Amino acid sequence: MTAVPGTSVLGLLSDRYGRGARRREIPPEADGVVRAMPVVLRIERDPLPERTPLLEAAAIAAVAVCLDPRAQPGGEWHDAVETWIDGRIRKIARRARGAHWRAVQELPGVTVEVDGAAARALLPGPVDDVPKTVSRLQIGGTELPADEPGPAPDGMPLVLLNPRVEMTVGKAAAQVGHATMILGAEQDWPVGEAPSCAVRTPDAATWDRLCDELDAGLPGLVAVRDAGFTEVDPGTVTCLGLAAG
Repeated sequence: MTAVPGTSVLGLLSDRYGRGARRREIPPEADGVVRAMPVVLRIERDPLPERTPLLEAAAIAAVAVCLDPRAQPGGEWHDAVETWIDGRIRKIARRARGAHWRAVQELPGVTVEVDGAAARALLPGPVDDVPKTVSRLQIGGTELPADEPGPAPDGMPLVLLNPRVEMTVGKAAAQVGHATMILGAEQDWPVGEAPSCAVRTPDAATWDRLCDELDAGLPGLVAVRDAGFTEVDPGTVTCLGLAAG
């Protein structure tokens, strides 16, 4: 994608999550239509992808849809993305392999590959009106063994998962996608190709320190607080996003 001038559609999140923003309760959709972004995770039987690269691919893919020129005012994706972002930014992760993975490549969205793992974030839309290509994909069965990715590279945005909260890979994929979107809004990432991002799970002491810094208003640090629809309690901070240092 080629960068173009202008403010990303992510700017819609600034009043909710940006620096100095007042947190507000997001009401149900005014038109009664529940919308979500499908995030399709490629999980083949052999070889299985590693957990961390798969989450990194999902984190980048979700924000890449929002930074795509087609999602900006005047673009063919704009209405769908704007309506979704202005409401509750739900994501639903599904798994695919083989022919099913190839089929979703034909749907509007962005595929990202990281170290042999791949995820495709699709154009958001009503949850009760997804294409059959997507609806036939399983939501469960996304668990992968824990891995040891080592220290995160310097110079790129970092998403940290809450070490005290257990989440399936599908749930975590949605959460890290939320984190990159909020961080992109807070940092005003330009329209164009999304930056590479790292995903890690810190130790509890590091997590607690960062949460204290979050409460103190440290710039370049954002949080994802889950609505509690699945797996975790409402208000749980599932992950933190840190700007590239």
